[in-house]
Amino acid sequence: MSLLMAFCTALLFSLGTYLLLQRRLSRLIIGLGLLGHSANLLLLLSGGERGIAPIIGSVGDERTADPMPPALALTAIVISFAVTGFLLALAYRSWQLTGNDLVEDDLEDRRIAALTAASNDDDEEVGDQ
Repeated sequence: MSLLMAFCTALLFSLGTYLLLQRRLSRLIIGLGLLGHSANLLLLLSGGERGIAPIIGSVGDERTADPMPPALALTAIVISFAVTGFLLALAYRSWQLTGNDLVEDDLEDRRIAALTAASNDDDEEVGDQ
């Protein structure tokens, strides 16, 4: 069972990463959601086997459960929910302004890339002489 969960976690991480590399905001939001779910699965897998409740005085020599992975998973759920809500608000506002959810290239980035390419071409011409 643990191997199946590890495979599902790896699959969710890879699909989330693939969707993060897309240019549509809707796919980016779904990718971040998949990454959040896979992080929660990874945290729960790291907890190991189940144990009894870690209450002082109620256990003898039995194995107690580690409370840290579920606590971290709950924190990750809250954080991923907040990030998803924020990204949905940004995507809705972008859709209102532009009419689509495609992420455009920044004009300043294009200008800097063109300047860098031009300076590299000038350096190669000087080196050839």
